[in-house]
Amino acid sequence: MKTKYAIVIYWSDEDEAFIAEVPELPGCMADGATYQSALANAEIIIQEWIATARELGRPIPEPREQAVRGWRALMEMQPVAV
Repeated sequence: MKTKYAIVIYWSDEDEAFIAEVPELPGCMADGATYQSALANAEIIIQEWIATARELGRPIPEPREQAVRGWRALMEMQPVAV
């Protein structure tokens, strides 16, 4: 299931992996050997974060409007030949 939360992905020399952080969900992070695997792992972790918050009765932040607009824009982008 795709989410609409912003995901920030960057390379970590220290971890020798791509790190995916979800700024709107405190402590929600994943990693992966590739950019794509970090993104896929983040999608899973977001769902687990939300499920845990529900179980504990904690509030679940709504995705910020900027994140939703940015996500839609990325989904609409056409591949560019290099």
